[in-house]
Amino acid sequence: MVDIFETQFEGKDVDVEGNFVSVGDDINLLAKDQTLTRIIIGAGWDDNAFNSDALDADISLFLVDRDGQTRVDEDFVFYNQPEVLEGAVKHHGDSRTGAGDGDDENISIDLNGVPFDISQILIVLSLYKGFEKEQALSSLRNVYIRVVNKDSGEELVRYKMDEDLKEAEQNAVIAAAVNREGPKWHFKPLCDFDEGELSAMAERRGMIIGAK
Repeated sequence: MVDIFETQFEGKDVDVEGNFVSVGDDINLLAKDQTLTRIIIGAGWDDNAFNSDALDADISLFLVDRDGQTRVDEDFVFYNQPEVLEGAVKHHGDSRTGAGDGDDENISIDLNGVPFDISQILIVLSLYKGFEKEQALSSLRNVYIRVVNKDSGEELVRYKMDEDLKEAEQNAVIAAAVNREGPKWHFKPLCDFDEGELSAMAERRGMIIGAK
């Protein structure tokens, strides 16, 4: 169930027409909003109605250094480790169905609370037990990743992923990244497919998976 936190932005009249981005774009978030210090990474999707076994999609974050590796266990934010860096990064709940309008899952980030040796925040979309159930990301529809100013509720960018996922046979993808460039933060859509499930992705980025 998604944290009630997300509902504070429901019904806000925001024109997103000029906020759409695609793979290859590189958006300076502070140029969009100079007051920005706290963001929401929101994600939404719907299950394909023809699936016999409902898909359980999740968003997660890897906080990585310049070599693309996590430093400690707390650099992996997901449904079983929802809050790290003394609350600076917080996952607000696991949606297991994708039902309803608006964000299905969201993660808040206090950018000032992210250590300086973290150069990149990778945003991952994955299917829980997708390999075991022989499910693929192509079975999702109406998929998007967006960035919202947590304090104002204003949406800054939205990456609609349907076209990039329509033939995806994988069950995990690095959807986008939030990159540190000096004092600035840039949002970059990637759609970089990764083999294996979330745990395999974590291990390739320096995590030791077992107890989680």
